[in-house]
Amino acid sequence: METLQYLMTGFGVALSTTNLLVAAIGALVGTIVGMLPGLGPINGVAILMPLAFALKLPAETALILLAAVYMGCEFGGRISSILLNVPGDAGAIMTALDGYPMARQGMGGVALSISAWSSFIGSLIATVGIVMFAPLLARWALAFGPAEYFALMCFAFACITGLMGDAPMKAALAAVIGLSLACVGLDSNSGVYRFTGGDVHLSDGIQFIVLVIGLFSISEILLMLEQHHSTAGIIKATGRSMFNLKEMAHTWWSTIRSSVVGFVVGVLPGAGATIASAITYTMEKRLAGPDNRFGDGDIRGVAAPEAANNASAAGSFVPMLTLGVPGSGTTAVMMGALALYNITPGPALFTQNPTLVWGLIASFFVANVLLLIINIPLVGVFARMLQTPSWLLVPAILAVSAVGVYSVHATTFDLVLMSVFGVVGYLLRKQGVPMAPLILGFVLGDMMEQNLRRALSITDGDVGILVESPISIGLWVLSGLMLIVPPLLRLRGRAKAR
Repeated sequence: METLQYLMTGFGVALSTTNLLVAAIGALVGTIVGMLPGLGPINGVAILMPLAFALKLPAETALILLAAVYMGCEFGGRISSILLNVPGDAGAIMTALDGYPMARQGMGGVALSISAWSSFIGSLIATVGIVMFAPLLARWALAFGPAEYFALMCFAFACITGLMGDAPMKAALAAVIGLSLACVGLDSNSGVYRFTGGDVHLSDGIQFIVLVIGLFSISEILLMLEQHHSTAGIIKATGRSMFNLKEMAHTWWSTIRSSVVGFVVGVLPGAGATIASAITYTMEKRLAGPDNRFGDGDIRGVAAPEAANNASAAGSFVPMLTLGVPGSGTTAVMMGALALYNITPGPALFTQNPTLVWGLIASFFVANVLLLIINIPLVGVFARMLQTPSWLLVPAILAVSAVGVYSVHATTFDLVLMSVFGVVGYLLRKQGVPMAPLILGFVLGDMMEQNLRRALSITDGDVGILVESPISIGLWVLSGLMLIVPPLLRLRGRAKAR
């Protein structure tokens, strides 16, 4: 009953004229950013974060804007996947496997509309999950001390490396690079400058926005210039632009199952929408039996990953709000936005700032409805917007990225560093190294170090404190399982195949 009262208060915040307008703008911008190849939720949120701060928006309004952009990007990523076979973001990769074949068969409108509906259901189920479980997890999280937090962050890294399929070592390498970059700057305990090379610009460490925009936006521009994406072969929706009741019934249980799985995966720190969509696509393909058409235009192959990646996006807010641990790369960026307002996410946030938390949760419901209203009628418009030529798209992305970085400290050094990270990110992506673990390593690095030092200082250096409480022991066991079980399952699958 108390939760319901808090949620009603949250709706009072989310439905205010300003916040409703901000949510609508964020949903529209997020959809456009998500559908354009080369951009994605991390870029959209990272670019708008300094803008929200510069406009002096209240903390809850800024967070509602960024959350609407995040959810809009997850909605919009499917558009270019289906029409161009070019995923707008990593979470939409699985959607292209059946969405593009459907578009080639003249069912592009059906694929776009069913994906929008599945995205709506996925986000709705996940938001209900947040309302039901986030306060419970927040109360449980009060038992977390420095040792438990350190174990939790190790579990986050284990989730990344254990669920990265055939490239766990590359994911581990990316995480180590992120942790190393987090060590640059002033050591808060000893006051010593570390790894700055004597450059005064690095004395405060590497700025988060510089790293994010360099690794994602600039590296993506370099990939686009290399590949010369052409819009000549765009597939236009013909015939029906809306799914029928039979198709909705055919995909209903796939959507529900994938939404639940996506929410659970999203709650896991570091797992993310990409992993959720891959797991649910594989699961639905197995459940469909031998006569399925997955890979050749099965409508369930569009509905399942879209429900999962949107549910995962909403679910990733649970660890961010309750534990102060980002559930995805994008929520890691949003933690940076909270830091700009001197707000620390964690268990105390629900009692210290309930208006912000419940206003944000209520805005998920509002933004979700707005996104469905925007996406269903505008299928044809979005298809035409994708015909933007690369010669116009690339400079536009570069200009917006440069403005976003320069606005933080107004130094050209940040622009140079952004370019360096862009080249490094390009080279790493060419080798198949994922960027999400790197970003999470950078975000969690300082927190891991601080919590480990606090835990060891309590016991004068005795590492036994790391395995004393039931919570920390459970997290270490789960971390071990996440590292061991996925490789064993892959080996078992290969043995069966042979």
